[in-house]
Amino acid sequence: MARQTIGIIMNGVTGRMGTNQHLARSIMAIREQGGVPLGDGGVIWPEPLLLGRNPQKLAALAERFGLPRWSTDLDACLGDPAAQIYFDAQVTSARAEPTRRAIDAGKHVYVEKPLADDLETCLELARLAAKAGLKNGIVQDKLFLPGMRKLKRLIDAGFFGRILSVRGEFGYWVFEGDWQPAQRPSWNYRKEDGGGIILDMFPHWRYLLDNLFGTVRRVGCVGATHIPRRVDEHGEPYAATAEDAAYAAFELEGGIIAHFASSWCVRVYRDELLSLQVDGTEGSAVAGLWQCKVQHRAGTVRAVWDPDRPAPVAYRDGWQDVPDNQQFDNAFKVQWERFLRHVGCGDPFPWSFLEGAKGVQLAEAGLRSWREGRRIELSDLTL
Repeated sequence: MARQTIGIIMNGVTGRMGTNQHLARSIMAIREQGGVPLGDGGVIWPEPLLLGRNPQKLAALAERFGLPRWSTDLDACLGDPAAQIYFDAQVTSARAEPTRRAIDAGKHVYVEKPLADDLETCLELARLAAKAGLKNGIVQDKLFLPGMRKLKRLIDAGFFGRILSVRGEFGYWVFEGDWQPAQRPSWNYRKEDGGGIILDMFPHWRYLLDNLFGTVRRVGCVGATHIPRRVDEHGEPYAATAEDAAYAAFELEGGIIAHFASSWCVRVYRDELLSLQVDGTEGSAVAGLWQCKVQHRAGTVRAVWDPDRPAPVAYRDGWQDVPDNQQFDNAFKVQWERFLRHVGCGDPFPWSFLEGAKGVQLAEAGLRSWREGRRIELSDLTL
């Protein structure tokens, strides 16, 4: 069986997301299964080269996974002819410059979202990669989650009839850092370091809405910094200069209205941290990261407003589970396999840098809408 080895420079892999989702559950999982299988019986074998700033963390990570190669020297890694792909999972503010250098070095590029913290830089990187003829991709993991894939199955089958609206609820309580450690790093709450829930989450909402329901055409948004002071990883208090919640209405092509509440200051009273309710003329669905439940038109309960007595029915009992009907792999791993086939075999990969730029475009429009107090139109992006 032919084995095609593809070297991958993995920058920022010592961070939580880089270690857990991209290294352990994606690249190492692919190696454990014997590589990415190809139609002709061959496989693509990923060979990671760990890159970062902290040699102690890199050495420990390499030892943990039995990997022989790590470095703190970006230029040396980019000069390695065996490394065909540059991957970046650093903090957003540190991503653009090494990605630009990787393109200059002739590497295919695959990066975490957001691609950069402003639209102009995103488009610059997309144009540079396209001009150099390099394959490029952006992580859009939630498209590959079991709940979203079940939702896509319903849409493709025409279950909803005409889709009317989408309601998204996302978030959880992130501890302030004083009496309990925060679950997110402190830079997330400092605007000067690229923090803020709008730049973090609106790129996710853009690719979900665009790919499942229709292109986002305009947005109205209000943000808030509900908790103005937090405590960092070293026990030092700091001012939260970035928003920790955002409430937005997105208008999609075709007339669908999508309302999303995104917050790190909400206590969870739903089945999963992300919930999308989709309502259509023929049926409705509620999808999360893993589950998806439906209620068809014929099984819809007759609801009557009566504030004087308890509800006569348990409304949730009228919903049915959408069966798995297949085995769902890790969402990050699925997209990694698609990108490796894209590089190794030329298979299609539609989630390019331009798609990543659209997410940042929506984040900028949301921030502008909040600042100016009005809806913002989104223009078409081209290279």
